[in-house]
Amino acid sequence: MKTQRSRFDLKRRDFFTLLGGGIVVYLSSGNPSELLALPLIQERDIPKDYNAFLTIYEDGTVICHVGKIEMGQGPITSLPQQVADELDVSIESIKMVMGDTETCSYDPGTWGSMTTRSYSNFLRAACAEARAVLIQLAGEHLKISPENLKVKNGMVFDASNPEKKVDYGWLTKGQRIERSMDEKPEVKDHTQFKYVGQSRLHADARIKVSGEAQYTADIPMPGRVYAKILRPPSHQVELLSVDYSETEKMEGVEVVRDGDLIAVLHELPDVAERALSTIKAEYTSDEKEVDDKTIFDYLLNAPAETEEREKAGDLGEGEEQADFIIESEFYDGYKAHAPIEPHTAMAKWEGEKVTIWASVQSPFLMAQDALARELGLELENVRVIAPFLGGGFGGKIYNPQVPEVAKIARLAKKPVLLAYTREEEFFMDYFRTAAVIQIRSGITKKGMITMWDYQHYFVESRGSDTIYNVPNKLTTGYSEKRGSPIHPFSTGAWRAPGNNTNTFARESHIDMMAAKVGVDPVEFRLRNLTDEKMIAVIEALKEKFGYSYMKGPSGRGIGIACGTDAGTWVAVMIEVKVDTETGEVQPIRAVVSQDMGMCVNPQGATLQVEGCVTMGMGYALSEDVEFKGGDVLTSNFDTYQLPLFSQVPEVIDTVILDRQDQPPQGGGEPAIICMGGAIANAIYDACGARVYQMPMTPERVLAGIKKASG
Repeated sequence: MKTQRSRFDLKRRDFFTLLGGGIVVYLSSGNPSELLALPLIQERDIPKDYNAFLTIYEDGTVICHVGKIEMGQGPITSLPQQVADELDVSIESIKMVMGDTETCSYDPGTWGSMTTRSYSNFLRAACAEARAVLIQLAGEHLKISPENLKVKNGMVFDASNPEKKVDYGWLTKGQRIERSMDEKPEVKDHTQFKYVGQSRLHADARIKVSGEAQYTADIPMPGRVYAKILRPPSHQVELLSVDYSETEKMEGVEVVRDGDLIAVLHELPDVAERALSTIKAEYTSDEKEVDDKTIFDYLLNAPAETEEREKAGDLGEGEEQADFIIESEFYDGYKAHAPIEPHTAMAKWEGEKVTIWASVQSPFLMAQDALARELGLELENVRVIAPFLGGGFGGKIYNPQVPEVAKIARLAKKPVLLAYTREEEFFMDYFRTAAVIQIRSGITKKGMITMWDYQHYFVESRGSDTIYNVPNKLTTGYSEKRGSPIHPFSTGAWRAPGNNTNTFARESHIDMMAAKVGVDPVEFRLRNLTDEKMIAVIEALKEKFGYSYMKGPSGRGIGIACGTDAGTWVAVMIEVKVDTETGEVQPIRAVVSQDMGMCVNPQGATLQVEGCVTMGMGYALSEDVEFKGGDVLTSNFDTYQLPLFSQVPEVIDTVILDRQDQPPQGGGEPAIICMGGAIANAIYDACGARVYQMPMTPERVLAGIKKASG
């Protein structure tokens, strides 16, 4: 078999679970087959049926069951803030149950920064309806018109006589109440918020720092064994023969096989690992003739589907109006997700039902649904529970470990834990795609863009929008033809898919244009922008940074980049030092400014920004996957360099524009898109080197310095 994996064939899900014991409020969900492609859950995709996700018990405890998962981005804190405000209960009374397909409301997956900007809108609406139902019930009990009732901390009382009161817990009496409102109430105005907009420590902070938090591999299970899987040496080979006769002779070792899935089991993981090494296997050799050095020529010459986007005006006319034509070509290599916690899953079968504990971003759609289809099971016979995740970044959407552990456990007839080694994590990853960007643009002597011809090869279109006011423009995308995979291994979503590469290319090219006409790169951007939100973000960035113009390369090492992602407008300014002898780049200060609409938890948003800056340094400066054909040569952190603590800027400042009266937008991805472009422009300002390929390694920086001086 070829080991290259393909996407799941998604379908509409109409399965939902109703909870018992307490008040139940229903939430409509979107069409999962469309949600992977849509930036937001669209109104037309919401069916009439509702998923239960709120339970209020007699003691006043509010259990909020959501299909979202917690992987460090903070919904375990920000969702209760919104629930508390809409229900008028204390935030301390709310307990979150997340990512359990048997008890939680359906959700397609935690990706695309949609938890706050989309899912929470439905959650708030459901809580508003729950509050209205409870007030109605309280009015009937107290014999008071609902218009004369108020609520505080889960207590409903007569506005004119507060002694006449009843609490939510008494009203529910531990029973499910299925009353609904014919006329749906409006959610609260931002001026009525008590918790939303206030900075709060992450609810899981203490248990994560203390080590009490349980991840998949931490969950105890009597009788559990560890599985180690036989992996091929390459993604482009097939298994010819295998001999595990010697392995089966080892004490306490069991070998199970399902087709080409061969696993070694033992109660100790290191013994299973040693046993695995005794298996003898032969494979075919059928490699694509491409590696990390030739990948860009390979992509430019590969057969592709072509799509024109953002077409306006006439490129020929734009060229005639220009005083200068600027051309550039940018490159970006494959990037790994490299989460702290590797892909892990534990499976336990009870008759025909399997329960999976797994580090997955999509317990419903991409784990439960997919596994039920693959094994031919009813959905109710597949339960997936997603404990805390140690990072995902899009890499834990596809879940190859879930069907593997389910099949192994069924054959073994005992609970099985499968935890990828770091080497497996790299080999099995769905890498961020390598890509090429070609840009040809025209500008006048006064610094006005007249023409923009943008072509992106094998990278998602996210972030390829021009964003600047250009009368004559065309964006052309080249992508894989259906059924004709181009990449030598699987690729997939990686934090702000496509936008990191596209923003790096666009913002580098914009700086090149500004330098050509001798205009301040910040002023150049403002001069060619009509988007008021982007202008406001850049102005706020300038003020916070204390920016003043010096003609580049000035030696100061200051660079800017801006863009949009997940509904948020963002700009980053960074200061770096470049060692012209070694080519080493050291970021020393970063400022991020963003308009993200209503900010639920400013501290949480700031933490996400700081994470984006740190992670963005990695893809910009050091992270690159080395490979030959389908053989992934990068196998651990000795050859895949993540940012070190000593390399992180000493100062990271965040400016969140006050937009509490606006709809909330995403905060987990926007800042990362600007890091490549901002660092590239800072390198140019520091030493005159223009680097066209990420990561901008010391060798590439030195080559840029040599070219600039020669």
